[in-house]
Amino acid sequence: MTDYVHYEVTGGVATLHMDDGKANAYGPKMIEALSVALDRAAESASVAVISGRPGVLCAGFDLNIIRGDDSQAATNMRLAGKALLLKAYLHPQPVVFACTGHALAAGALLLLTGDYRIGTRGDFKIGLNETGIGLALPHFGLELARDRLEPQALSRATITAQIYAPENALAVGYLDELADPETILDSAHRTAVRLKDLDNEAVRTTKQRLRQATVDRILAAGD
Repeated sequence: MTDYVHYEVTGGVATLHMDDGKANAYGPKMIEALSVALDRAAESASVAVISGRPGVLCAGFDLNIIRGDDSQAATNMRLAGKALLLKAYLHPQPVVFACTGHALAAGALLLLTGDYRIGTRGDFKIGLNETGIGLALPHFGLELARDRLEPQALSRATITAQIYAPENALAVGYLDELADPETILDSAHRTAVRLKDLDNEAVRTTKQRLRQATVDRILAAGD
């Protein structure tokens, strides 16, 4: 347990519950806590479930740091955030997301790293809003979006910062399933139990083969 991620393992399923008491900003402490928790899951579980607090999975990078006076702190956060996204994207076990509400900017990118994503029905926003708030998407964000979103939605999702309700987020590729707020965690854990029967070495190898080309493009871009 940290102030940002609560970690527990039950029956081979590791649950990583993000909760900073606010908007679950993708800031340095949340990034570090999630990274450590994923490493623990790789050692002590067969499947990882990542969930948010009620109403929000993650609101994106900490804008106070991005727009602050310390440019090195902003760079460090962006690089750490990129590294965590790649770690989650190639995590050697199945990764299930319980998207408990809003997932914006880097929060939506985190969602794109999952192997199975369950969203919450309700008045929630999911999407890459960077260009709407004066930020250009980095190459790692564009490549994750290119890999996981439906091709016909890619330009709208990235260039025009289109934000989706959960039902539409399902249609364009941010989500794989919808559940009610009261049942989303149960749905995520049922899915995790099902995926626990997969061979993890086969999962790791297949995931790497499927996604390594995207990772190579991200690393070659350098940002």
